Amino acid sequence: MRNTTYDIRNTTRVRNIRLILEYDGTSYCGWQIQPKVPTVQGCLEKSLSCVFKQEIKTVAAGRTDAGVHATGQVVSFTIENRVSLSAIKPAVNSCLPENIRVKKVKEVDLDFHAQRSASSRVYRYIIYNDSFLPPFYSHFVQQVPFPLRIEKMKYASDFLLGEHNFSSFQSQGSPTFSSWRRIDKISFICRKKFLIIYIKANSFLYKMTRNIVGTLVEVGRGKIPCSQMKVILEARDRRIAGPTVPPQGLYLVRVSYGRNNRQLSG
Repeated sequence: MRNTTYDIRNTTRVRNIRLILEYDGTSYCGWQIQPKVPTVQGCLEKSLSCVFKQEIKTVAAGRTDAGVHATGQVVSFTIENRVSLSAIKPAVNSCLPENIRVKKVKEVDLDFHAQRSASSRVYRYIIYNDSFLPPFYSHFVQQVPFPLRIEKMKYASDFLLGEHNFSSFQSQGSPTFSSWRRIDKISFICRKKFLIIYIKANSFLYKMTRNIVGTLVEVGRGKIPCSQMKVILEARDRRIAGPTVPPQGLYLVRVSYGRNNRQLSG
């Protein structure tokens, strides 16, 4: 019998894989790879490269900062590998640290790009509004120990809806071509001592969510009048807005894509 050697490279093709990730960002210096420090992207790419036996480069819907969490981060990458989709999730999770988890895996069109294809993103910020903070919450909420006037915060947030130049809420440190963004919705949910603020926008500037929340907290405290939010927005001056709230209360929860605005959430 004649021996036949099959070259599997002839039967492989480029595949575009989309993941939905959940992670606790406490121990990481943000999403993006940086030299000599732990990052979510670094851990994920190391695990993917181990599983697929080839170098993997990923792109994410949002480059979360140090200490920021995600329940619906979307990541895409290409491979030349025939491994089944059902095997990817358990294989990658077995290589990842316990504070990063792949929730869903799907093969998508080659033109899909986790960042550029996104039509909107939703972040939430969790405030624990009490003078005592249980230690179990310390990495996952921001304590605000003084009373907040939620109705005033809601009123002030209405000035931010729509398309504007959000320079007043943009921190230095990440260059961008334009400071114009579109906020579609800001909502507030009160659950006992928790105040949860959701912000949906087409995209976000560097620390934009945390700067908006910091300004809204000052409104809730009575330090900034509700109507001043319009003045702050139109000034395009970061110095007159409120402080940047800490990262531990912030979560990337949902990313929407495509013509039918499909939502990928956690």
